[in-house]
Amino acid sequence: MALILEQINVEGLAQLSYLVGDDKAGVAVVIDPRRDVDVYLQRARELGVRLIGSVETHIHADFVSGSHELKARIDIPIYGGKSDDYQFDIHQLQEGDEIHIGSVTLRALHTPGHTPEHISLLIYDSKQGKEPFGLFTGDTLFNLDVGRPDLLGGGTEKKLAAQLYYTLFDKMLPLGDRVEIYPCHGAGSSCGKSIGDRRQSTIGNERIFNPAFQERSETEFVEWIMSEMPEPPRHYARLKKVNAKGAPIIGCPPVLQPLTPSEFQQKMADENTVVIDTRSILAFGGGHIPGAINIALRPEFPNWVGWMIDPEKSLLVVVESERDVKLATEQLFRIGYDNLAGYLHDGMTSWQNAGLPLERVHEWTVHELNQHKQDPSVTVLDVRGDDEYQHGFVPGAKHIFVAHLEEHLDQLDRSQKIVTYCGSGYRASIAASLLKKHGFEQVINVPGSWIAWKGADLPIEKPEAKAVTA
Repeated sequence: MALILEQINVEGLAQLSYLVGDDKAGVAVVIDPRRDVDVYLQRARELGVRLIGSVETHIHADFVSGSHELKARIDIPIYGGKSDDYQFDIHQLQEGDEIHIGSVTLRALHTPGHTPEHISLLIYDSKQGKEPFGLFTGDTLFNLDVGRPDLLGGGTEKKLAAQLYYTLFDKMLPLGDRVEIYPCHGAGSSCGKSIGDRRQSTIGNERIFNPAFQERSETEFVEWIMSEMPEPPRHYARLKKVNAKGAPIIGCPPVLQPLTPSEFQQKMADENTVVIDTRSILAFGGGHIPGAINIALRPEFPNWVGWMIDPEKSLLVVVESERDVKLATEQLFRIGYDNLAGYLHDGMTSWQNAGLPLERVHEWTVHELNQHKQDPSVTVLDVRGDDEYQHGFVPGAKHIFVAHLEEHLDQLDRSQKIVTYCGSGYRASIAASLLKKHGFEQVINVPGSWIAWKGADLPIEKPEAKAVTA
């Protein structure tokens, strides 16, 4: 018998799922599967095992679960925590319930805090004695971080934070330092404040290095975890509902159809259609389709599509090259964007060769921004999150988080040059494209943005400290 324990990473979402089984018994289960499930079916075939179930550690908010796709394909049961929110047939596990996979056993541990129904899964291998050697922690415990307790909203945040405190200190720490942890996310996910780079850790490592395990009272812990909590991405609330109901069965990511420039233009005429330009910020700035939103196809892509794009809209896509079509389609599929109208065949080359209109976004270096930052005809716009802005900004900059920019366009003077910057230029390009879409003519982006500004040792302003009344 050989234990099967394979981690499958989804770039962009920084989501980790697991194939766990016993190759002698020829059986395995999938923990927290992503929506495009062929990877699990293919790997099971290669290993010569049969999938006998999928397990949800909780109702996910950042990606569409693949459990329903697996059930539709091979008719296997879905396991999860105990909750009235589930609107489909699921085997609800309580503390101590077990799933037997040959000589491997998964035992449910109720670990509320990130969500009320959250379970973690102790893993036992009969060849390694009677004690568990690992714990699948879902979104409760990550490397150097823990799951945020604020995603449900509705005033549940402090209650969940208190539950998380007891989960960590009364349930996880007593398991012992040697127990390995297998989380549902790595660095880049917004399910924690600042998840570390390691995709696997141990209780002992986290006890020493994870700030959540510093000695605190429950009250101090709740205050600590709720402080400087970044705003949750807009699509999280929607995906919670999708996964509680059960995601629509589609089978596989759709094939994005190539469109000629004239076909692309015709579809653009529909007011329910959005053009997403996935090229780099410099390529977009050099020339793009009027009205396109620039969300570059980097690891951040799915998160920012979720933030910025209405899932009910029909999507047209512009890519850097044909090889990016598959990646963009998969990323959109994983976060529930199914209304894909097509992509521009041969990219911007075909558009420009057809003699069609182009828009441009000018670029400034940080040194040019520094020279012009006090020019009365210039508005410097910081589009980073509130927590980033509070740690320092370009002197005189106006602050509007990019996700809320369209709600506050009336705060900007259209007669001025609007210069956007963020952490690296990525979100600044999203903001610049939105401004161009809404008719702002003098828009400038700053590639490198805050990273380059600090690297050049340019002046930094900080918000005034608020007075504390006795």
